[in-house]
Amino acid sequence: MRTNDASVDYGTFKRKPSMSPDFTIITPSFNYGRFLHDCLASVASQDGVNLEHLVYDGGSTDDSREVAARFPHVRWIEESDRGMSDAINKGFAQAKGKWVMWLNADDRLLPGALQKVLRELNQSDADLVYGDWNFINENGSHLRRVKCPSWSMFVHVHHHCYIGSTAAFFRNATVMAEGYRLHEEFRYVMDGELFARLHVAGKKLEHMPITVADFRIHSSNASMLHLGKTRDIQKILAAERQHIESRAIRRAYGVTLFNDPYLNGLVDGVLWILARVWKQVRKFV
Repeated sequence: MRTNDASVDYGTFKRKPSMSPDFTIITPSFNYGRFLHDCLASVASQDGVNLEHLVYDGGSTDDSREVAARFPHVRWIEESDRGMSDAINKGFAQAKGKWVMWLNADDRLLPGALQKVLRELNQSDADLVYGDWNFINENGSHLRRVKCPSWSMFVHVHHHCYIGSTAAFFRNATVMAEGYRLHEEFRYVMDGELFARLHVAGKKLEHMPITVADFRIHSSNASMLHLGKTRDIQKILAAERQHIESRAIRRAYGVTLFNDPYLNGLVDGVLWILARVWKQVRKFV
């Protein structure tokens, strides 16, 4: 393992004094050097908050390490992992901030976002608070804004995971400190499974009307790799893996009426339509 602990220097960014960071930001990274500068720069520019930024790199062979070395606020941890969920869980276990988020290496925070978010968090008793975000293209150009509805387990499970992980903040004392972690067998919808599990455990999830981050869409996104029609069996198998994770969430946390998976699939289709309609209603609640 190679780490750069000495690089943490909050004074560089005019942070307010505090014994404990307001935020821990966890960035899993693997050969995303072409995007990493934007991600780290967006964190370095955040004023009015104390933060620690942990970057877990799985052994990149590009220029990721050199890019990270340009940012003295970063703690760089380079070691093998069992995948993205494992890397993020390592950060969850080490986080010292009052609030914890993960920011993917190809995403970026909006200017001044954390200061706005902190004001909202200081007024909240929720365990998970999530905001809105923008979609941007590979070059960083704005595509559209995503405005989230208020929390609905029904919509989350039966329509889709609509909380953007890059705009979600976990209360350390009631989530990380209590041992909640990502399910490491999930590759695509690990955030959605964790959100559902927190709800079942009685945790409070709350929306805040703040646009927090930019989510970058490009050909290497884990959740975007296998869209579209194809006869390629390997791509079909990979796409089915993603759909299976969503179905597993529905079976574990949603409505399951039958033993027969095909009958449950028919019910899922009806519930998907109802949940989609309810999602639009929740945007005004």
